[in-house]
Amino acid sequence: MTVAKPILPEVDEKKVPRAPKMSKNRRKSRELVLKALYQREMNEQDVMQMRRDASLDPDFNHADASYFKGLLEGVCANIEALDAKIIGFIDRKLEELSPIEHAILRVSAYELVFDMTIPYKVAINEGVELAKLYGGTDGHKYVNGVLDKIAADVRPNEFRR
Repeated sequence: MTVAKPILPEVDEKKVPRAPKMSKNRRKSRELVLKALYQREMNEQDVMQMRRDASLDPDFNHADASYFKGLLEGVCANIEALDAKIIGFIDRKLEELSPIEHAILRVSAYELVFDMTIPYKVAINEGVELAKLYGGTDGHKYVNGVLDKIAADVRPNEFRR
C-alpha cells in the first residue's frame, strides 16, 4: 500500500514575509568602534570606558560583540603604529585630518595591517562605506585613496591579484 503525498500549493517566494535579519554583523561592530574612537579623540577615554559606552548604544545588540571588542582593543593597542602607517600615505599632517576620517583610517588600516582574515577589498569597502555615512561630502574618496595605498604596501601579493 502506497501513501499519497499531499499536494502543496505553489508558493510565490516574493510574497512570503521574511523574518527580520537578526544576525550579529561586523559592519555594526566597525561602526561602533568608529564612534568609540571619535569619542576617545574628543574626551580622552580609556578602552574600558569606550567599551562600556558602546554597550549602551542601541546598535550594540546588532553588532558582533566579540569582533567589536577585538577590533577596538587592537586599534587602541596599535594606534601609534597605525598612525605611522597612515602618515606615509596622506597629503597633509595627521592633525589636519577630520577626526571621523582619521578614526575610519585607523579602523580600516588595522584590518589591513593586522587581520589577514579580512580580504583587503572588504577592509577598504567597509572604510569607504563608513566615510559615506559619517564623513564629509567627498571624504569617502579620500579614505578610498589612502586605504588603496596602504593595501598595496602591506598586502602586495593580494593587491596585485
